[in-house]
Amino acid sequence: MADFIYLMETRLSPDQQRAVALVTGVVRAHEMNIYLTGGAVRDIISGFIIRDLDFSVQGNALKLQKDFEKAGAITEATDETTRTIMLLLPGNVRAEITSTRSEKYDKPGKPAEITPGTIYDDMRRRDFTVNAMALSLNPGSRGLLTDPFNGVADIEAKVLRVLHNYAFYEDPSRLIRATRLITRFHWTLEERTQARYDAAKENNYIDNISDRTVGHEIEQLAHEEGPIDVLKALEKEGWLKVLAPHLSVAKVDAPGLTQLFKFRQQLQDLGINPDASPIVMHFLTRKMADKEIAAMQKQIVNKGFVERWKHLEDDAKDFAKKLLARDLTLPSQSWKFMMTHRPDALLFNAITPRASAVEQKIKNFLTKWPLVRQKLPFPEMAEMRITPEHPEYKKIQDEAFLLLLDGKLRSHSEIVKFLEPYSPPEPPPPPPPQRRGRAKKEVAAGPVAPGEQAPKKRGRKPKNALAEAPAPAPVPAGEAAKTATAAASTMQPSEAKQRPVPVPVKKGVPAAPPEKKVAPAKPPAKKPEPKKPEPKKLEKKKPELKKAGPKTTGQKTTGPKNTGLKPKPAGAKHAGQKKAAPAKKPAGKKK
Repeated sequence: MADFIYLMETRLSPDQQRAVALVTGVVRAHEMNIYLTGGAVRDIISGFIIRDLDFSVQGNALKLQKDFEKAGAITEATDETTRTIMLLLPGNVRAEITSTRSEKYDKPGKPAEITPGTIYDDMRRRDFTVNAMALSLNPGSRGLLTDPFNGVADIEAKVLRVLHNYAFYEDPSRLIRATRLITRFHWTLEERTQARYDAAKENNYIDNISDRTVGHEIEQLAHEEGPIDVLKALEKEGWLKVLAPHLSVAKVDAPGLTQLFKFRQQLQDLGINPDASPIVMHFLTRKMADKEIAAMQKQIVNKGFVERWKHLEDDAKDFAKKLLARDLTLPSQSWKFMMTHRPDALLFNAITPRASAVEQKIKNFLTKWPLVRQKLPFPEMAEMRITPEHPEYKKIQDEAFLLLLDGKLRSHSEIVKFLEPYSPPEPPPPPPPQRRGRAKKEVAAGPVAPGEQAPKKRGRKPKNALAEAPAPAPVPAGEAAKTATAAASTMQPSEAKQRPVPVPVKKGVPAAPPEKKVAPAKPPAKKPEPKKPEPKKLEKKKPELKKAGPKTTGQKTTGPKNTGLKPKPAGAKHAGQKKAAPAKKPAGKKK
């Protein structure tokens, strides 16, 4: 489903996309189901040029005519029998809106018996499988393809296949349509379809063709990209004399058609999409008599198409007259007029001889003036912060283009003066980058309040700092006792229990200097105070005990080392030392 939505968005031109949105909105406002059908779906999938749009609605399409006209569409013709509206939508997009129906033929070539039906009934009445597909435009199923006869496979195989055995018998105009389609697409007829085609041609089914379908096929010649090739194929098969007995390839103005397609491409490059079909018919029938042309025009059902064909010359003269008016002396004025006026009249004036002033303006419009756009955008636009994201960027470029056409904006000062009102203000400078490191932390900490300790710096301290650190000043004994008494009075009972009992210092051993305590300005958090280091005791070294054994010659008896202390008798114990076990006597010897 998503793939076909993507195809619609990429294959349809902007004007055709707007036309689809317009038709869908009008139909959905009446709560009708709508589908894109026929040749439009075939051309979207196959990749060929989408010439027109066919819509099928489940309901009476004729009730929508007034709403389409309010939305800007032009009604060219209506058909009460098939409940069909032929529209010319904005952007010169041709569209046909028809009601879904089923058809039943009693006799070949006679009008079918028409009854309202579903979208599947509408697919079954079609001519070929590649035309029997529908693409949903409804909100709940948008992009869903209905292909009951596997038309996608025939598109890939590049073949035309009829839906049933009586297709050419019921509607002989399908013989002409088959020839026209295989010539346009360079396809072939499927094997069984070719056999039925040959049988219908041999049995002269074409004699039963109706006038209405003849007029439809004549109009379709004007919408072909290669009308001369189609005429040659129809003339070869013998169908051209059925459509128009006086029309032949020899009577076609081939050079005029070549010029027509050349100038149409130039207009499309400028974003103008003219409907060239009336002009194509003008060159196809240029060498025919007026009576013969009038007979052809009478057969065509689409009367709006016929009116545009008839008034081609009058519209072209009116266009040339307005182009030479006094209010269109400047190139910018002529440019705006030709961009907004009827593009088919512009195209017809470009390929037919006119006054020299008209021809020169049209030539400039197609060749010289578009080159001026290459000067845009100005380099000054980027310097003045006028970028494609600017809300009025397109408007600025259009105004600058028109001024360039009139010979203005030649110097740098003129360009700056023109762009200055559109230049946005300068953006504020970016904030300075945040500094990292020691300086940032000191600034963030702020000044230290009196009585508070500054936070310690993290990291290793240098050795010199440890050596240069001043020693704490000694505190007199009286003041130390007062400080201890005050601290004990403010101490909580729980803290008093946890506080260690001071160990008495033995005489003769120097006591450790008391630590200096700094009373905090605020009540400190409940933390256990560190214990005072106990005075170190001097431990006497134990004499080494040796095992008693026989004396050997040359071995000296070693006594206890001279430690500076009086030796104790042999049986005396050292403090904190267990009694040594008596040495065992050597076996085999007596004292």
